[in-house]
Amino acid sequence: MTSSGLQPRQDGDAALRLLRDGELDLEGRLVDASNTTLRGILTLDGITARCVYKPVRGERPLWDFPDGTLAGREVSAYLVSRATGWGLVPPTVLRDGPFGPGSCQLWIDEPEDAEPLVGFLPAGELPPRWIPIAAARDDDGTAYALAHSDDPRLARLAVLDAVINNADRKGGHVLIGADDRIYGVDHGVSFHVEDKLRTVLWGWAGKQLPADAVEMLDGLAGQVAGALGAELADHLTISEMTELAARIDRLRETGRFPQPPEEWPAVPWPPM
Repeated sequence: MTSSGLQPRQDGDAALRLLRDGELDLEGRLVDASNTTLRGILTLDGITARCVYKPVRGERPLWDFPDGTLAGREVSAYLVSRATGWGLVPPTVLRDGPFGPGSCQLWIDEPEDAEPLVGFLPAGELPPRWIPIAAARDDDGTAYALAHSDDPRLARLAVLDAVINNADRKGGHVLIGADDRIYGVDHGVSFHVEDKLRTVLWGWAGKQLPADAVEMLDGLAGQVAGALGAELADHLTISEMTELAARIDRLRETGRFPQPPEEWPAVPWPPM
């Protein structure tokens, strides 16, 4: 965020207007990203905020996702997140930019003193209410555990990932905003018709969904069949929309978090 005071949740409409209509000046490239990912500054009517701009032309071809669709999937993840009422994905739009059409998402500045919720920790030294996910060793053979906090905010993000079939929930894609809310970013490889859920948030696998998640899913099913579905149709295929509705129905029927798949790696690489 910037000194403008614009907050992704409190000022959602203002943020969307800024993202869609603001003048976009690029600052530089985020070199660790696999696809072209650029940071910029948006300005509109005296309001400024940083953003992440991902042009379609910079998307790396993938064998399992259609070319040129990742930006639309980023927007779709925001639309679903907004419909849940949980505000887990920063405001995101599809707009034209210096390198053509692409997704444009509000930048989240993490406070310097923010406590990470996911990470590699020395084995046997996990803080209270942390859940180990996988074992690892460093180059010296020291044992570590990939783990995450048993935090209800993370549990909500795990539910959202199951809904959108997120194939790349790395620990580094979980951010803590200045408003002490958590945000998930990088959703370009979501909404596939096949089950591709890969995440570091497996701590609740097979456990009962929280009551608020069950209530949310009931409402979300109706929205996908209505206005939300009409919005998503601009970015997703009919088959992807059908499978989205089916995943929601399965979660409602089982009332439990999904289990890790056995046919392919359940945790993305690198995990962080």
